Amino acid sequence: MGHDPDSGSAQPDLYRDTWVRYLGYANEVGESFRALIPKSLVWASYGVATAYVTADAADKGQKASKANVDDPNKTTHVTVAVIDTFIWQALASVAIPGFTINRICAASLYLMGRVTKWPLPLRKWATTAVGLSAIPVIIKPIDRSVDYMLDSSLRKLYRTNSKNTD
Repeated sequence: MGHDPDSGSAQPDLYRDTWVRYLGYANEVGESFRALIPKSLVWASYGVATAYVTADAADKGQKASKANVDDPNKTTHVTVAVIDTFIWQALASVAIPGFTINRICAASLYLMGRVTKWPLPLRKWATTAVGLSAIPVIIKPIDRSVDYMLDSSLRKLYRTNSKNTD
């Protein structure tokens, strides 16, 4: 679930290998329920996902700090770990999937209104079901795309800088 440039740990990662990872998907669940719940709850789901992203970035910074105690470039390693994790998680767990689920739900609600005679409450529940069922389908392609995007851009800078400082 994303690249961790300074990780070498064989232990399960609390933020990526346990149930805690699902907190990163809170906003997708919120977006799925947008037609049925107050907008404040949708925004609260983004708060949960953002807290998850921030906690993971802080955790990776602490791990990089412990792994590079005597390294003169410790600050660089910590900074790269925090920035890389935060950007990856913000894109792969919050921004892109949140937008994707939002658009899938908006399109499904619109299309159901055009092609069915279902009452609005039923269309809203069906839209929520469509959004929830789309979450597992979009996760891997988004994760891979964000990895590719960062590998093709920002991570080239990390590699260049680490080669120049080693």
